[in-house]
Formats: sequence, structure tokens, C-alpha cells
Amino acid sequence: MSAGKRLIRAIGLAMVFSTVGVDAAQAQDTAALRSMHSSLRARLASSPFQRPLVLESSLSSGDLKGEVYAVIDQPFDVVASALRSAGAWCDLLILHLNVKHCGAAGEPPGQTLGLAVGRKFDQPLSEAYVVRFAYRVPVTSSDYLRVQMTAASGPLGTSDYRLALEAIPLDAKHAFLHMSYAYSYGTAALVAMEIYLASAGRDKVGFSVTGQGSDGRPVHIHGVRGVVERNTMRYFLAIESYLGSLSALPDEREEKRLRDWFTATERHAEQLHEMDRGKYLAMKRLELQRQHAGTQR
Repeated sequence: MSAGKRLIRAIGLAMVFSTVGVDAAQAQDTAALRSMHSSLRARLASSPFQRPLVLESSLSSGDLKGEVYAVIDQPFDVVASALRSAGAWCDLLILHLNVKHCGAAGEPPGQTLGLAVGRKFDQPLSEAYVVRFAYRVPVTSSDYLRVQMTAASGPLGTSDYRLALEAIPLDAKHAFLHMSYAYSYGTAALVAMEIYLASAGRDKVGFSVTGQGSDGRPVHIHGVRGVVERNTMRYFLAIESYLGSLSALPDEREEKRLRDWFTATERHAEQLHEMDRGKYLAMKRLELQRQHAGTQR
């Protein structure tokens, strides 16, 4: 066999084994998420959210993490087609109160998302902090999707941001989603968080129940875990609102997303209410105009 033929054969074998490795890893990921759905079946059925949704949070050695597991009323094909697009994530992430602007750049697999994070009112982008996420879709197939966004640093000494989603089909009309949001924080971030929790955030709670009050009502978690739970839920509801808007006419989708996201957050007003509907819609319409125009004012 000539050297040229040996090289071609070697390349061919490498491609075969590479494909086998990818397929095996994908099958393992799909099986793992199906196993998770099975193990959560009872909790999903008896969820306090009155829908098949489980929210969890953890705090460990300066690392905060929130996770949502949910069955959603969307076909997997719709979920996978929409959420593998970096532009779609900009359209949904800006629904969050603190996201002032989002821009996607580059081409797969080297795309980035620039997320301007600020206060809960309209402000110049020069006053916001831009978090630059590396955007990847490591797996997309007929029965599994994984999207990953990572950023090395964030505001106030926070770091190692991770926003990830994975999904599988359950039947023709439903998909099972797992979304996680996590970051690490240092001393500066901890001090800033303690100041916030002692002032503007002193009455804010998360979703996890830590006990029962004297009135018999559940006592919800406070502190930094409450913070990450609120933001995790906001991002999950943004995903749902974006997917739900796809059934509308193209020129009506943006407004539908805004209204649906606000309505969804108000169902959890104890945790998520920050302003009235009119104020939220006015702020986001201005921010979206700026985003569409590509301005930095």
C-alpha cells in the first residue's frame, strides 16, 4: 500500500472512531437526562409550582448554582431549532430586568455573546457591565440538545459564569429541559451582596422552603441562595416566553415575549416582583430599540 493510500485510510479510520466517540457521548448524555426525568417524576408531579417543575440551588466554597428541571408544552424539534441559535439567546436574555443589551458575534463554533448587565431601570450602556460569554452548542441531534455559555469574569469580582441548557423529547408535544445558572464570587462580591441583602434585598426570598412559620405558611430561603434562585427562575421563564412567542406572527413576537415574561414572573410575585407592568414594558421597549439599532447610548 502506498504512503498516500495509508494516509487516506488513517484519516478515514480517525474520522470513524471520532464519530463513534461523539455518538457514544451523546447517547450517554441523553440517557442521563432521561434517567434524571425518571428520578424526578414524583417531585415533578407534586411540584409546589402547580406544574411539572423542580428548582434547586446550592452553595459550596464560593460557588453559587441554581437549576431548573421542567416539562414544557413545546415539541422538542421547536426547542432544538430555536435554542441552538445565539441570536435567539440574545432575544430571550434581554427579557431579564438586569440585562440591558445583548449582542452575538462570530461564527460557530467560536461565537460570543456580549451581555450588558445593569440596574433595574433604563441606563446608558456605559454604566453597565459587559459580561462576554463563549457560546457553544456541543451537541444537537434528533433527541438531545446541549447549549453552553461560559464567561471568565463578571461584575464585582464574580467569575466563572456558566449558563447551560439541555433538552430531550418526551412525546410529540412535550420536552424535558434542564437549565443551570452558576457563578463564583470572591470577597468583593460577597461584601457587595451582604450590603444589598441588608438593605434593598432584606425582604427578598427565594423558592426553596426552609421551614414553617407560626402562621403555618412556608418560610422561604433568604441570602445568596435566594438571589441565585430568583435569577435562575427569571432566565428559565425567559426561555419559555421566547419559545411561546414563536407561535405568533413575526412582527408580534417581541411584544408577546415581553408581556408573557412579565405575566409569568408575577405568578411568583413574592420572589420576583420588582415593578409594575407599564414600567417594565416601557423600559424594555427602549432597550430593544437600542439593541436593534446597534447603538451604545
